[in-house]
Amino acid sequence: MGRRKGFYNNTHSGHSGESFLVSAVERVLVVVALFILTMISASTADYDNVKTMMFDEGYTQLFGDRNLVRISDGFGVKLILDKYTGSGFKSTDAYYYGLFSASIKLPPVAYTAGVVVAFYVSNGDVFKRTHDEVDFEFLGNIKRKPWKVQTNIYGGGSTHRGREERYTLPFNPSQAAHRYSILWSKSSIIFYVDDIPIREVKRSEEMGSEYPSKPMSVYATIWDGSTWATSGGSHKAIYKVSPFVAEFTNLVLKGCPVDPVEEILSPESMTDWCDGLGVEEDNNTVKYSIMTAAKNQAMMSFRKKHMIYSVCYDKWRYPTPLPDCDLVGMESDIDRFSNSGHIRRHGRKRSSGSKVLLDTIDY
Repeated sequence: MGRRKGFYNNTHSGHSGESFLVSAVERVLVVVALFILTMISASTADYDNVKTMMFDEGYTQLFGDRNLVRISDGFGVKLILDKYTGSGFKSTDAYYYGLFSASIKLPPVAYTAGVVVAFYVSNGDVFKRTHDEVDFEFLGNIKRKPWKVQTNIYGGGSTHRGREERYTLPFNPSQAAHRYSILWSKSSIIFYVDDIPIREVKRSEEMGSEYPSKPMSVYATIWDGSTWATSGGSHKAIYKVSPFVAEFTNLVLKGCPVDPVEEILSPESMTDWCDGLGVEEDNNTVKYSIMTAAKNQAMMSFRKKHMIYSVCYDKWRYPTPLPDCDLVGMESDIDRFSNSGHIRRHGRKRSSGSKVLLDTIDY
């Protein structure tokens, strides 16, 4: 009774208004916290609920002999690069549109210059002159410099018109695995890092055959790209710190499997099962193809913080931007990039006090 009485009397004391205010604020904070947690759960639900597969259910070794090592549970592999060879794997089927995803942990070595880890879809082995390709490429670096990520798209053999973009990451990709996903549909291509879309390329009539539109297989490789990968090839791979090991787990192949050597279907003639995405009543996968307002905001935020090169700003290569470049969206950001397409950085102050803008060419 004493506690009840004491509490009752306290509510009528001179501090009653203050106590009530604190209690109300606490309740509001709890509600806000629960709302934020709900939104986070909703945004990651699609990512968490997409079904993964065992390596041998959908993939086979491409090259590298003993440099591909299966993880004991069968749900992933390690790809190794040493002074003798790199390694890689490939999907056993080709796909007409779909969601292709893997959790990747990059080599945990301080010096990775020249090392390239790639996760991509391509049909270059079948359509050698008109091949399509959609890439994630992870580019190693020198000590105390972060890994960089490059995305790229080719269609109809348009390798002379690369659509590269490069980014830093908001985490160390060699300390833990993160999910990287490619959503390829008949209307757009979306690249994801974890549950955040980082790039969307929308199909347009102007792109024509340069939009990937033929069946593609899924690949993952690790190899020596010393001639170009780090600072334009000025830093090479050093094998005294090898082997370089990349881990691939949580493998996802959600698409419409087809035989690429048979007659190529047009998107208009595809069955409902393959209609535009290549999934059958899989809402978790379909949601990856839907760019909501929240996803667009997250993508813009990522790009503003982490994009360091875009072909859309590269006036040296393309005085007239490519047709898939969002000219309206570029206007607000154009001053941040030089004519080479690279992000500008501030140099040291001159004696006059003005700052010099320098191109960030170290890629």
